[in-house]
Amino acid sequence: MPEHDLWSDLLGCLDLTPLDEGRFEGRNQRLSYHRVFGGQFLAQFARAAELSCPDKALKSLHVLFPRPGSTGEPVAYEVQRSHEGSTFATLSVVARQERGVVATASVSMHAREDGADHQAVADVPAVIGAEHRVALDLLPWDTRTTADLDSPKPGPPEAELWMRTPEADPALAPALTAYATDLTLIGTALRPLDGVGQRDAGTAFTSAVTSHTLWFHRPFRTDGWLLLRQHSPLLAHGRCFGRGDVLTGDGSLVASYAQEALLRVSR
Repeated sequence: MPEHDLWSDLLGCLDLTPLDEGRFEGRNQRLSYHRVFGGQFLAQFARAAELSCPDKALKSLHVLFPRPGSTGEPVAYEVQRSHEGSTFATLSVVARQERGVVATASVSMHAREDGADHQAVADVPAVIGAEHRVALDLLPWDTRTTADLDSPKPGPPEAELWMRTPEADPALAPALTAYATDLTLIGTALRPLDGVGQRDAGTAFTSAVTSHTLWFHRPFRTDGWLLLRQHSPLLAHGRCFGRGDVLTGDGSLVASYAQEALLRVSR
């Protein structure tokens, strides 16, 4: 599918259909992927929460993936309010298909307020040039990196990925960013292994994300350059763990994320 169509297809998946009070339906991406991409779940969970509490912003999202989702049927999202006050709200969201629950989310919302402002992160370098552009199949926008996650040569379990979407509604920034953060943490965890790269999925290793968490710190846009700076401190006992920060081109820390995944290496 052409990149433009992939972008339109993703936007269509984020346009959830209200069913009744606290329930929404989202269609699946039209991909050749054998199961629902976890990033789609993350993005649709974000949208279901935002549509349920339109007066508050998404603060954190913690998702568990108990079983794969089927691409052959839409996903129903059921939102339950555990608490809602003037400043904070806590939601539980269940993603359900005919076979049962396929993913669950715990969500925290926050009405933005003024306050002290401080951050302590390493400086953001200049955006790397177009010669470092890479085609990541599930990301229908400009992505650039100097880390070759497909390479079988060993390297540090770190990666920096620059990304910029086409012009997009700022209200979609959390969902689009959540979608993107699901794609490369497993590849980052594999980097120290000699002879194995991200492209060896299904042959040299099997993997499946078991949980993914995001925290949103500041409002931002995705149609300006964002740096996803990530590393994986641990691969052990058939699981890997990774985490990252999302920073704007001017150095503002706007989101953070972490992921645990099943990762079984066979070679």
